[in-house]
Amino acid sequence: MNLENNRNEDWMKMAVSQAKQHFEKIKLGGGKKAIEKQHERNKLTPRERIEYLCDTDKPFLEIGAFAGFDMYEEQGGCPCGGTVAGIGYVSGRQCIIVANDQTVKAGAWFPITGKKNLRMQEISMENKLPIIYLVDSAGVFLPMQDEIFPDKEHFGRVFRNNAKMSAMGITQIAAVMGACVAGGAYLPIMSDETLMVEGNGSIFLAGAYLVKAAIGEEIDNETLGGAVTHTEISGIADYKFKTEQECLDHIKKIMNKLGDPENAGFNRVAPATPKKEPNEIYSILHEGNVKPYDMLEIIERIVDNSEFDQFKEDYGKTILCGYARIEGWAVGIVANQRMVSKNKKGEMQIGGVIYNDSADKAARFIMNCNQKKIPLVFLQDVTGFMVGSRSEHSGIIKDGAKLVNVVANSVVPKITIIIGNSYGAGNYAMCGKAYDPRFIYAWPSAKIAVMGGDQAAKTLLQIQVATMKAKGKEVSAEEEKALLDRIKASYEKQTSPYYAAARLWVDNIIDPMDTRKVIAEGITAANQNKDIADFKMGVFQV
Repeated sequence: MNLENNRNEDWMKMAVSQAKQHFEKIKLGGGKKAIEKQHERNKLTPRERIEYLCDTDKPFLEIGAFAGFDMYEEQGGCPCGGTVAGIGYVSGRQCIIVANDQTVKAGAWFPITGKKNLRMQEISMENKLPIIYLVDSAGVFLPMQDEIFPDKEHFGRVFRNNAKMSAMGITQIAAVMGACVAGGAYLPIMSDETLMVEGNGSIFLAGAYLVKAAIGEEIDNETLGGAVTHTEISGIADYKFKTEQECLDHIKKIMNKLGDPENAGFNRVAPATPKKEPNEIYSILHEGNVKPYDMLEIIERIVDNSEFDQFKEDYGKTILCGYARIEGWAVGIVANQRMVSKNKKGEMQIGGVIYNDSADKAARFIMNCNQKKIPLVFLQDVTGFMVGSRSEHSGIIKDGAKLVNVVANSVVPKITIIIGNSYGAGNYAMCGKAYDPRFIYAWPSAKIAVMGGDQAAKTLLQIQVATMKAKGKEVSAEEEKALLDRIKASYEKQTSPYYAAARLWVDNIIDPMDTRKVIAEGITAANQNKDIADFKMGVFQV
């Protein structure tokens, strides 16, 4: 390994280490004291509950770990969005698990909590995965009720989804291990089976204090809506247990008896490790992602046997397309190529930019994968579409629209990994969040924005300086530089993977070494939904 590769590896490993340090802090939820209080009440934390519930010989892929990161600081923060969630295995069955974190504001729902819980239900519906709710929540965070209560994608959508998922035949199991109040009380009752823990679990539309204030009745919470009340009197709950462990053990029994799903039939053979050393994936991107590199080197460290069968290898070279296997699963890969190359006319093409020919090639390849029922993997490092008179006269908008059309209408599962840049319409064409990837992950090196930081900062600076001068104010070179630095710092923060993950633009920030695993688990999940629509295209310019 040469000196430059060493520097690249050090930079990437440092970025991975920083992400892991942030995650270690996130795992503390509301803090050590809050965790101790949870234990004093004979309650497990959400992560302890999930660890006890899940099979130890299978992976648990957390989704939305960075939800709420650096958000809601005035309210004391909302680590992990107040909910721990992901894809795991219970009694050998892959499923979704959603666990409220009572250590974070008593498990109250912030706006990002609602978005995260809806994302988990979306994953369940798209992949027909059973879903387990571990309920321990005080309901809506009242100071922000206007941002979480009434809209289409707010709190109430969860219960609408409960009904829709039940009609789809998706198993839903709710274990009430703490508070479950107000509108939140509908979730366990709209699930297939409801389990409660005596002494801690409670379900009611209004707690004891509110009942007294509303109708003058004096009653304690346990009598009002505890496990005994709801299993012996109201009939709302199906099972009661003395301990959380007994409750979780019963969930395992329920999951053990589920019928096998009819799968989609995606092709899989025995997995094989890459022939090229996977650890070398750390040294390929340059620090700051400022220099070209060969995306093929990354692909060959992700795919089985390092085998990648390229489609139209010598055409449209700024996008690589081809067939491969990942952990045995057949996949079609669409990846931005960062190397500078020449097109068929001998003209130089900038790496990471989508040209007419590469857009045309990628669109055709995606159609082929839909025809053959092969899941798609997008590896993003894109600065956008090529601009200028030559591209415009060649119809770059037309070819770009064709690619966007195909991505939007694709019916096979799409999994997106943002490796480096994800700028402008390139984000759309390479299956960004708005184009419904089944799963979307980011490396710590990812940047997501409408354009690169330097270009954006200079554009914003020109606008602001012009506005100031129009008002008769002179702007010195020093003032202009200070203004540019402030704009650039603000913009750079908004392009970071943490900013994106906090808002669930990506499902998680991953170690590059985990890329194979998250793709394979994503296809395993997708394969459990046999219902794949027919691939159809609308109208587009040819």
